Amino acid sequence: MACVGTACWAVCFWWMRRISQRQDALLSEIRAQGKRIEALSEAEHELIKEVHPQVGDIKEGVEKVIEAVKDGSQKRPAAR
Repeated sequence: MACVGTACWAVCFWWMRRISQRQDALLSEIRAQGKRIEALSEAEHELIKEVHPQVGDIKEGVEKVIEAVKDGSQKRPAAR
């Protein structure tokens, strides 16, 4: 009975070590993926910084066009 218990303990130890190695490999992959995502996020942030002032300029330009269109439609007589 002692030999069977020792054999079971050995198999259990081997099985747990195998699971642990798989978990370690998975965690390493997840860390690497997190680093890649972080790098992409930083690059995206830099792009947004570059585009942000342009977005404000575009918005101002659109507002001017809207005002010009409103002023132009109010000055014209209504077509019948």
